[in-house]
Amino acid sequence: MQRAILSRDLQINWVSFFADFLLAGMVFGPPIAPFLAASGVFLLPGIADIIYFMGNHVCPQPTMGLELSPPFIMAVCMRCYGTVTGLLITRILYGLTNEKGVFWLHQYGWNGAAFASVLMMAYPLELAAQVFGLWDFNNYIVTPFGLITGLAWGLFTMPILHTWTGTQTT
Repeated sequence: MQRAILSRDLQINWVSFFADFLLAGMVFGPPIAPFLAASGVFLLPGIADIIYFMGNHVCPQPTMGLELSPPFIMAVCMRCYGTVTGLLITRILYGLTNEKGVFWLHQYGWNGAAFASVLMMAYPLELAAQVFGLWDFNNYIVTPFGLITGLAWGLFTMPILHTWTGTQTT
């Protein structure tokens, strides 16, 4: 058995691997950053600083993160984490359906891109409504808007990122 596995050529879709690696970092990084920062164990607060640095550069309101390990907060707000959750849901859905389904938006060409773009506007429209004073920041409001945006991104891009091209690596 071991010989049969080792004798086959290893086939890796590097784009898919890299996308999954980044998604794993986006899923696990923000919620574990406060625990790493609070631990005080050798290098862990330094790793938390790196996660917070990245969160400060991608999130428009990183100071609104959930307080998971007082006084330390998540590295991003729940709007951004809702977006990451939407991406995770679509990645799992892609793994289960393998691009079989009417909901994968890339198959509709420019119409699918337009529909995905409209759905992706949920995040910036909610942020604009908050900035212009229509409502205050509330995790129960911002999370679904981020989730809609993440689902739109994922339903359009997951098949593009994870479709096997058949390249072999030895």
